Amino acid sequence: MSDQNKTQPTNQSVVDFINAQPKKYHEDCFGLIDFFTEITREPAVMWGNSIVGFGEYHYKYKSGREGDMLLCGFSPRKTSLTIYVMAGFKNEKIMSRLGTYKTGKSCLYVKKLEDIDLKVLKELTLYSINRINEVYPSS
Repeated sequence: MSDQNKTQPTNQSVVDFINAQPKKYHEDCFGLIDFFTEITREPAVMWGNSIVGFGEYHYKYKSGREGDMLLCGFSPRKTSLTIYVMAGFKNEKIMSRLGTYKTGKSCLYVKKLEDIDLKVLKELTLYSINRINEVYPSS
């Protein structure tokens, strides 16, 4: 069994990927590219064949497992947009103001961007990036 992450950066075109998705996602996806590029000052990069990621960090667990992961990103899925918030959703003050969504461990699921407050999403994204940088400081 490989310890390497299945999700790795690729050279796949982000624009081609988005254009291949259902049209209902195009505007939101291109909007998220602008949104995350502004926040991270990093270009959009495909991670695997279905995640658009921005920035990356190196993690190392107490178990010794380590690797690289996207700092934040998104993926248009069959039923919703998945926005990756790597630090999770423990900040209830932010989450209570976000809008209509569902969550997984580090996945924020929204039907469309207009369902959430982008100012609050920016606050959540910056909070997540700061937490990741505290837990896994770059060397």
